[in-house]
Amino acid sequence: MARLKKNQVKHRTHARKPLPRKKRTSGGVGLIIGTLLAAVLIAAVALYLRPTTDGSSVIRSFDLTRLPVLGQADAPATLVVVEDFKCPACRAFEQGVMPQLISKYVDGGQLKVASLTWPFLAKARNLPTDDSLLAAEAAGCVYNQLGSAGYNDFKKVLFGNQEDETTVWATSDKLKALASGLEKLDQPSFVTCLDSNAARAQVQAQQKQVTAAGVTSTPSVFVNGQLMMPTFEALSAAIDNVVPSTP
Repeated sequence: MARLKKNQVKHRTHARKPLPRKKRTSGGVGLIIGTLLAAVLIAAVALYLRPTTDGSSVIRSFDLTRLPVLGQADAPATLVVVEDFKCPACRAFEQGVMPQLISKYVDGGQLKVASLTWPFLAKARNLPTDDSLLAAEAAGCVYNQLGSAGYNDFKKVLFGNQEDETTVWATSDKLKALASGLEKLDQPSFVTCLDSNAARAQVQAQQKQVTAAGVTSTPSVFVNGQLMMPTFEALSAAIDNVVPSTP
């Protein structure tokens, strides 16, 4: 905007004064509007990301009949965890959060934990071998022989030996080697099961439940059918809403 010359000031005072005022007003309003819009967007994102714990949340239902379950069958609270054995966040959950939940709730009979596998990472990373699926099938083979206790033991072994998710590490040979350390596992039967993909139908059945629940990431954790953040604090609060917490 062109400036007024000095000798024009007296003659055009009425024309000069509104111009800076209009600029300041416009800029002030724009700043206020921009700030308000930013605040609204931040609030909207926070609301979207915040885990809900009230009764208005969508409740998913799961069929636990053929799933590995840790804890007492009549426990009032049920935690369903959806995992991929190649998922680093799943390993962090199993090694960091799950022991706390077991100590505080499972051992006291307040909580049972059901496991669902969703082998998707190998495909998502475009790996030449779907070792997410192989690991899930190997866990299914162990479950078919040793039940839930054996499955949970093997789950710890798999996560304890997890490698980079961008590489094929859960090969058939490695899975057989890892399973060889499990007591009471019939090794020849396990090898036959893995080599013949005998547990694939089980994995596919679990995938159908995962899809029906609208799961889009791992780990996804549900307390009595309600999706929660996979942190001890969030899960503990949700469980305490169902049963009294233990000291």
